[in-house]
Amino acid sequence: MNPMPMLIVGLGNPGPAYAGTRHNIGWTIVAGLADTHGIALNQHRWAAQFGTGTIGDRPVIAAIPTAFMNRSGPPVRALADAHAISPDRILVIHDDTDLALGRLKIKSKGGDGGHRGLRSIQDALQSTTFGRLRIGIGRPAVGDDMVAHVLGKFTTDESALVDGIVARALEAVATIICQGIPVGMNRFNGMPAINVNPDSA
Repeated sequence: MNPMPMLIVGLGNPGPAYAGTRHNIGWTIVAGLADTHGIALNQHRWAAQFGTGTIGDRPVIAAIPTAFMNRSGPPVRALADAHAISPDRILVIHDDTDLALGRLKIKSKGGDGGHRGLRSIQDALQSTTFGRLRIGIGRPAVGDDMVAHVLGKFTTDESALVDGIVARALEAVATIICQGIPVGMNRFNGMPAINVNPDSA
């Protein structure tokens, strides 16, 4: 019997104005995941761009909702319903201002933490039991605007970290899919932040 697929969802906002912003790091990671594992994101339905493939020997559906962030829930629910995927087989990758840039954290369930994309998904699924891969984007400097920070592009210095962040996230996703969330949590949640200048630490 073939194992049931996992649905891997990267959150972001559509349109060129949001490409490469901190808020769209989930999109960036799913695009990298698809490229690394030869998954063509060539299906367009239910306000989502998605494709099917395997990671290791496990079937996956990699998806990017093309609705705005605060409307991520209906596309995720439609994909889950169409493929008979339960919430505990969904992994949502999203930005998190409560984590320092260069850190990530895996959770098996939880609240939305004020993240509108997560809130929309929870409302649509009527469940909080989906997995999350939280990608740290840090907080703005004191006095700077939070919305401008989240919707802004990475600075030149921050951009030097993005490749390392994506690489670590892809390793974490593969671990979750092939070995489970508890193994992923043990392996990745305690890792220090990626540093562009490790010799300066």
